[in-house]
Amino acid sequence: MTVLRKVARPLLASMFVSGGFNTVRDPQRLVPAAAPVTDVLSSAVAPRTSLLPEDPELLVRLNGAVQLGAGLLLALGRSPRLASAALAATLVPTTLAAHRYWTIEDPEERAAQRIHFLKNASLFGGLLIAAADTHGKPSLAYRTRRAAAHASDAVTHRAHTAVDRVGGATGGAVGSVTGAVEAARKRLP
Repeated sequence: MTVLRKVARPLLASMFVSGGFNTVRDPQRLVPAAAPVTDVLSSAVAPRTSLLPEDPELLVRLNGAVQLGAGLLLALGRSPRLASAALAATLVPTTLAAHRYWTIEDPEERAAQRIHFLKNASLFGGLLIAAADTHGKPSLAYRTRRAAAHASDAVTHRAHTAVDRVGGATGGAVGSVTGAVEAARKRLP
């Protein structure tokens, strides 16, 4: 499976590296197509946070830079889960901006854009799988649950051992007291 990952990751990342590079180099050509999404981000999201610029060209360039950087990380196998998640996040606005087939009147252009939209939806699915890939190792959530169950079992075992010891000591004390009471009763007339 390792060979499969070493081949599949660069193939999955190739489109993002190429597209991200071109977008970072020349974002102006994509600004008109990105306007439906950048307008929403500029007016609704950017004023609420200082993380996003309000300029549409900077938003397009930022999206391209994330695609380029995360694509390179995925292709090289460095932080592939994080890189895949970042690419998936950038793919949503890219797809909604560039492939709005439902707004196109021409049937041929509409069909072509629908194919690109579905291609991006398929890439999104692949990126989600790559983001969840643990390389055959148990996930962090699984390891956490297992450690918690192991700790719980250890605490339960120690509690039972302590109860048994206390019970044994208590039983011995009760036996001694009972024996002393019986001995005293026998001595009484």
